[in-house]
Amino acid sequence: MLSRWLTEPVPRARVAAFRTLVYLFVAADLVVFTPWVRDKASVSGELYQPLFVGRLLPLPTPTPLLVTILFWALLALALAAATGRAPRVLGWTVFLLYFEWMIVAMSYGKVDHDRFAFLVALAVLPTAGRARHADRDRTEAGGWALRVTQIAVVCTYFLAAWAKLRFGGLDWMTGSVLARAIIRRGTELADVIAQVPYLLIAAQIGIVAFELLSPLVFAVPPRWRQAVVAFFYSFHLVTVATITISFAPHLVAMTSFLSLERVRPLWRLRRLLHRPGGADRPPEEPDAPEVAAPQDAPPVQPSATVP
Repeated sequence: MLSRWLTEPVPRARVAAFRTLVYLFVAADLVVFTPWVRDKASVSGELYQPLFVGRLLPLPTPTPLLVTILFWALLALALAAATGRAPRVLGWTVFLLYFEWMIVAMSYGKVDHDRFAFLVALAVLPTAGRARHADRDRTEAGGWALRVTQIAVVCTYFLAAWAKLRFGGLDWMTGSVLARAIIRRGTELADVIAQVPYLLIAAQIGIVAFELLSPLVFAVPPRWRQAVVAFFYSFHLVTVATITISFAPHLVAMTSFLSLERVRPLWRLRRLLHRPGGADRPPEEPDAPEVAAPQDAPPVQPSATVP
């Protein structure tokens, strides 16, 4: 029963769409979300305090040459992997390089937990095998990759609540956590919300309750699951709008719950460009050659009728 749930078949097109999205985000992450990692190359090696895995392997101390090679190699290979070619070779390579990129990023005093599910997605995608965007056949290997990513998404929420209660106790829910966050990086909307008595306390209680109950997304009927996932996204939308924390890689990993094969952006783009009357409408087929009209034939005499 458990193995059947873990390997529930999904359309290969869904795996292909999820894979393209994940690898494109790797490229975007390098140049938009975490370009500051390249600055670590100029920091003294004495400030490098590697994470446990960095000490266990061990991984080298970042240098300008190492970080530069890592950046350009990862950028090129991620874009190549997004095409779906050589899914295993390129997939494993991108995972290892991005894993090292995250070790460099998180070994200077701050660790972001929004990367966990995304790293799991990178680790399991190479096992899904080949998949094309137009392929409607179902695959158990692809279903397993998406299911494991979904479990990692839920674990991010549940373990975050566990950490809050473990280190902050019940006082976390009645303290000034959100108030401090608003003071540091709050928006105008957050300033308005903060003026409502006890609303921040209620929000903190709601956050812990939401995170503890997040595993129920697997228990609700499939027709309601999309609504639950939409609530997950709305939670992060409010987070961005109030304290400007995006959780972008986590949001990408959470698309593993969605029917991405229905989006078909390339097909929609072609349809938009080829609409009748559009500037880029496809050339019309040449008109059929005109056939010369036959010359007038002599009138046919009516046949005699039989009396």
